Amino acid sequence: MAQASELSLEDAVAQSPRKWVYLFSEGNAGMKDLLGGKGAGVAEMTNAGMPVPPGFTITTEACNEYYTAGKRFPDGMWQQALAALRQVEAQTGKTFGDAKNPLLVSVRSGAKFSMPGMMDTVLNLGLNDETVKGIIALSGDERFAYDAYRRFVQMFSKIVLDTKADEFEKIIERYKEETHAQTDADIPSDALKHMVEDFKQTARDASGRDFPEDPVEQLRLAIEAVFASWNNKRAIDYRNINKIPHDLGTAVNVQTMVFGNMGNDSATGVAFTRNPSTGERKLYGDYLVNAQGEDVVAGIRNTSPIDHMQEEAPAVYQQFHEIANRLEEHYRDVQDMEFTIEKGRLYMLQTRTAKRTAAAAVKIAVDMANEGVISRDEAVQRVEPQQVVQRLLPRFDEQDVQAARAANRLLARGVNASPGAAVGKAIFDADRAEAAGKAGERVILTRVETSPDDVHGMYASQGILTSRGGTGSHAAVVARGAGLPAVVGCEAIRVDYEQRQFRVSGTDTVVREGDELSIDGATGEVFQGALKTVEADFEHDTDLQTLLAWADERRDLGVWANADYPRDADRSVAFGAEGIGLCRTEHMFMEQERLPVVQEMILAETPEKRQAALDQLLPFQRSDFEGIFRAMRDPKTGAGYPVVIRLIDPPLHEFLPSYEELLVEVTRLEDKGDNPDELAKKRELLGRVAQMREANPMLGLRGCRLGLLFPEINVMQTRAILEAAVNVAKEGMRPQPKIMIPLVGHVNELREVRRQLEAVAEEIASEAGGQVEYKFGTMIELPRAALTAGQIAEVADFFSFGTNDLTQTTFGMSRDDAEGKFLLQYVEGLPEPGLKEPVKILKVNPFQTLDRDGVGRLVRIAVEEGKRTKPNLEVGICGEHGGDPDSIAFCDEVGLNYVSCSPFRVPVARLAAAQAALARKASQKQAERDK
Repeated sequence: MAQASELSLEDAVAQSPRKWVYLFSEGNAGMKDLLGGKGAGVAEMTNAGMPVPPGFTITTEACNEYYTAGKRFPDGMWQQALAALRQVEAQTGKTFGDAKNPLLVSVRSGAKFSMPGMMDTVLNLGLNDETVKGIIALSGDERFAYDAYRRFVQMFSKIVLDTKADEFEKIIERYKEETHAQTDADIPSDALKHMVEDFKQTARDASGRDFPEDPVEQLRLAIEAVFASWNNKRAIDYRNINKIPHDLGTAVNVQTMVFGNMGNDSATGVAFTRNPSTGERKLYGDYLVNAQGEDVVAGIRNTSPIDHMQEEAPAVYQQFHEIANRLEEHYRDVQDMEFTIEKGRLYMLQTRTAKRTAAAAVKIAVDMANEGVISRDEAVQRVEPQQVVQRLLPRFDEQDVQAARAANRLLARGVNASPGAAVGKAIFDADRAEAAGKAGERVILTRVETSPDDVHGMYASQGILTSRGGTGSHAAVVARGAGLPAVVGCEAIRVDYEQRQFRVSGTDTVVREGDELSIDGATGEVFQGALKTVEADFEHDTDLQTLLAWADERRDLGVWANADYPRDADRSVAFGAEGIGLCRTEHMFMEQERLPVVQEMILAETPEKRQAALDQLLPFQRSDFEGIFRAMRDPKTGAGYPVVIRLIDPPLHEFLPSYEELLVEVTRLEDKGDNPDELAKKRELLGRVAQMREANPMLGLRGCRLGLLFPEINVMQTRAILEAAVNVAKEGMRPQPKIMIPLVGHVNELREVRRQLEAVAEEIASEAGGQVEYKFGTMIELPRAALTAGQIAEVADFFSFGTNDLTQTTFGMSRDDAEGKFLLQYVEGLPEPGLKEPVKILKVNPFQTLDRDGVGRLVRIAVEEGKRTKPNLEVGICGEHGGDPDSIAFCDEVGLNYVSCSPFRVPVARLAAAQAALARKASQKQAERDK
């Protein structure tokens, strides 16, 4: 081996500050942090006696140290790598760089968390003009040798020498045309030999340097390239999207090459122990005969389903099937496996926990629990809350689908790679797709095949359509992980990037950029135009219902919903809500038939006129609350659920026309001069609106302040709530109204408002001839309220944290202004001249995920002080954070009684609350063991 270390691995490690390199035989599945998912997986398979080509892994710590040292290998790492390579030589009987019996290796990335296609890989490393002769002599197949050589030069040049991939594709297409080859596999050996030289010249022209012939130099450069790929743009974008920390680093796996491109008894493929799209318990995947791994992932050729291997290579299929079963049984989860067949012999290259769709995730978790593979606790923890969101996404209306087929709008069928219904404009470039997505347009990214460089456009799209590729292709893997509908391998479409269009084979149909498409990732169908979508059938989704029932048994937090109308309440109960945590009464005022009466009430010049308007509103409000109380009952027992109703909160001018619009209208009437009566009315209204204008309405006359100055409004609403409760109670129900007084900053505000409203409650109880059940509480949405919660708890029966306003007042920012002007830049990063990475002020948007250090600290203080004053104080949260899994975990940690969120987020909150409780209890048990 040229320039090889003569040290053993043990000696090389002894002379280094740390062990940077592990042979596959030295690792195990529990070493993901150090060896990455891929390295830990091959180590585990090696130690289980499976057919794994020998190799070694350079640790994630080495990657991080590489960056710390200014992009230099850490001390001793290179010597350890060369020493490990000597041991691989001994295991294989081959020598790296030897002209007669050369060892060739692959160099692959492998982070702790799977990042499919985001980082770099080099195959066939070690080839040069001399070692290729040894491969020819050993294999007796010149074509195979030069096919491997051209692949190596192509891949190495693209990744290490920064040569554009398109340049190589143009050369390949030219040779196919000259040799009349249908596919890459048909190009003869003489042409491949010349292609290698053309590739090298292309790399030389692009990089300004000769292609390296020394295999050791090739290895050094490839390892550096893999380290560097940890911080390429697509990898950073992927980590940002999937919330993967940026400081984990990637491992590097150096593994003996085995070849799937040695003829028709060789193949390569990707398979899953269960279907990652549907969850069906059946071996699933595809493979390519006479190909290498990147052909499958890149989608360069269309693949064969794994089932076909039963017919083409039954013995190999049986061995693979047995290994797949062993791996799933060993890891107790669905495995994503890469394999190669070389001259009829099976080799396992990788196993990792499989990415899966939302539908598959739920089914697999429930099935594995029912099969006894995992516990129900594990099943609940296996499904990500975001996957529940995806499970509830819409599908195409069946009648519209049938009509589209009848109208010949079904353009083509491809591989159903990731389920879901997507409608959008066909866009043929990832950059344009991203721009259109950011502009609010619906996009279907349409490509021949996708590559890691397309990821930003994929995530901005509603769905993905490719003309090449299979279920293991880049497009399919990324789409499943992102929950995007995808149809791949759609051979009937002929994509033309230059013309920005595709043609449908055998027809005159042309779809141009901007034309609407509908793709069905469950069936693989592609339709022209937009199809109607329908909501998911949550009620009859037995797997999801089963999982959520298990979650309900394990959570401590109640899950309530924010609902303003009876229809919202019905939907909330259907999704599993156990109460309403926020009913905003002001939304009821905005309906068309009521708004004129509300405006009349606001503009009333005397208390009598105001009361007359309120008397008209009372029956509307009472009817609304009756509908909500009737809807909020346990579907099994009929018992009433609690309903928290917030008294009017926004400033009154929000119910009037805007000052600017009125000013324009008055000016217009003045200019025309033909309608003096209307002008007089508009001038009067303009004057009243001007009087009510505030410099900062969010902190102005609203909430309890409004109720203190205009108590008759609160009195009317309280009467409507309690009269509705009395009426519904007469029907045999037992409603649980909870009246919430908003924007309290001082205990005296709450004390006075409650005094006024208790008098109303006593009056209604007297009229009803008995006790009316109710509670009075407050919304904690101001920092002072949180800091004086012990005092406020003396007067309140319950707290509900309004974390949207609490976040605004704690950060001192208006959400609408901040998100539109600077907040997203705080999260995504501020460009800073001279720095490679943008400066990030905040890790997450605090209006989406609760700020634990600031807002969360106020919540914790309020809970602790409130319960110290009143131990049975009920405490919940009703801001948008009530549906965010990370925020729900915090609520569980600080001891809240419930979270409340939008109806659609209720299933997510049920699962997240169970996962939070399980994690907390596991942490408590571990702490007890550590004592």
